[in-house]
Amino acid sequence: MPTYSSSRFIIIILSVLVFSISLGNSSSILTNFLKCLSQQSETSIPVYTPNSGNYTTVLESTIQNLRLLSPTTPKPYLIVTPLLESHVQASVICSRKNKMQIKIRSGGHDYDGLSYISDVPFVIVDLNNLRSVTVDVESETAWVQSGATVGEVYYNIAIKSPTLGFPASVCTTVGVGGHLSGGGYGTMLRAYGLAADQVIDARIVNVDGKILDKDSMGEDLFWAIRGGGGGSFGVVLSWKIKLVPVPPTVTVFNVARTLQQGATELVHKWQDVAYNLPKELFIRVILGVANSSQNNNKTVQATFNTLFLGSLGNLLSLMKERFPELGLENNDCTEMSWIQSTLYLNGFPVNGPLEILLDRTQPKRFYKAKSDYLKAPIPKVGLEGIWKILLEEDQPILIFNPYGGKMSEISESSTPFPHREGNLYKIQYLAYWEGLEETEKQLSWIRKLYRYMTPFVSKNPREAYVNYRDVDIGQSKNGTATYLEGKVWGGNYFKNNYDRLVQVKTKVDPQNFFRNEQSIPSVANA
Repeated sequence: MPTYSSSRFIIIILSVLVFSISLGNSSSILTNFLKCLSQQSETSIPVYTPNSGNYTTVLESTIQNLRLLSPTTPKPYLIVTPLLESHVQASVICSRKNKMQIKIRSGGHDYDGLSYISDVPFVIVDLNNLRSVTVDVESETAWVQSGATVGEVYYNIAIKSPTLGFPASVCTTVGVGGHLSGGGYGTMLRAYGLAADQVIDARIVNVDGKILDKDSMGEDLFWAIRGGGGGSFGVVLSWKIKLVPVPPTVTVFNVARTLQQGATELVHKWQDVAYNLPKELFIRVILGVANSSQNNNKTVQATFNTLFLGSLGNLLSLMKERFPELGLENNDCTEMSWIQSTLYLNGFPVNGPLEILLDRTQPKRFYKAKSDYLKAPIPKVGLEGIWKILLEEDQPILIFNPYGGKMSEISESSTPFPHREGNLYKIQYLAYWEGLEETEKQLSWIRKLYRYMTPFVSKNPREAYVNYRDVDIGQSKNGTATYLEGKVWGGNYFKNNYDRLVQVKTKVDPQNFFRNEQSIPSVANA
């Protein structure tokens, strides 16, 4: 654990009145909260109030979405950045004692800001400093704190072993806490399943401020935190994960085709092929717009983005047999190590230093995201309708992620993440834009596309991925939903697992202390 000088944060001391930011109730809340922290902790806790010089920097450090960074966006009364597990315990105890809503943030890849926005007095507990990664090659496991990024996990595995990996996200700046809490997937999901499927132990601060592990938290809570979404059950401090074997050589490719190059036929064929490929082969499709090479007009482009856990020769043979229409050639492919593939898929130089995986810098953009699951292929006429809507914008992105393989072998109820057998692929919709003034137009556009997709996607419920938080499908005010209100979005995210999640929530947090606008409700509190 690194050491910190007092100049880098506000030291909690008994003379807490110095943190008063205004007259009246807000001053009283801060005073009482800070006094409680000083009483609960034997060591200094980093705290930032709106009067702190670094408050804005800390608040915005991991917020990606500029749509949620407007001057009118509600801000926290204070931000706690724990250095020790005991600091998290103190934060929970003092938030509860002072009736402050608590928001837990591990990385900031939070599409609709539920970990850092509220319209009631709230505290952010930012786990950025709790990010150690301890790899045990002999047991093929690692303990990872929730504030670590996926890139930090990959890096620490790679420096210990060239033949171990972890099936987590493509994007390396994702925070581990949120990623595992919602399931977490990447290019090895067809080979090994989700990141959360590899969790074999965890440490969590419960509503009473106690630290529990797998044995002391019990089977139900351990089940719930591995895919039930962050912010409902407690603060997960760290996770013990099972690492997975990777071959010394993997093969990657990016092959782009425009409409003029047969993209419609290729995407249509991909829907039948990708799900049924050997589990070692992951081919996703990234759809966007580009200029046509023929007439320089805007066109739709489909990029087939691939990781194969094997050699180039075997990949070429497999593609020739199963997907010859793509016309894959030797020079389209590159062999490399698994850790280099994590660089490649992020657009980093594959022969560059691995330390780039430790870079926590995140691009800030205006965006909105949504998700869907498909159980049957979209007909060509349906794809052509998608193309028309994509061509209305300059920066649209659709990502088709194939399922099948290991995902079809795991029961829907094994974890709260239910989207398993029968799903051909998942769609992520992304709208990007420049400037706040474009927001309403872009939100209208992505909602239009989402409505258009209704006939083609899953139904009753229309399934969605909890890590792509989408308040369009339903939300409550400050996490006060009843069972039936919560089922509006809970059914989309968790299907039949929603009922068990409510039972766990009612048992471990009956007064609904841990909550957000899409959290699991407690029946006892309804």
